[in-house]
Amino acid sequence: MEQKKLERINELARKAKTGELTVEEQEEQKLLRQEYIEAYRNSLRAQLENMVIVDKDGNRISVKSRKKDPKKFS
Repeated sequence: MEQKKLERINELARKAKTGELTVEEQEEQKLLRQEYIEAYRNSLRAQLENMVIVDKDGNRISVKSRKKDPKKFS
């Protein structure tokens, strides 16, 4: 997420503490928070898709394949 948008989120949060947000600012804050959460989740998804689990025997199992067939890896 762009630094400018992160700064705006923080600015609106500080302003909200004093209760001075207009209706337009509240809507902007809501949309920016949704965008931030989605960007954060996408970064976590990327990490999970490239993660592997190594079992006691040294076999490497990707988390991605585990998601497709969870019973196989229980």
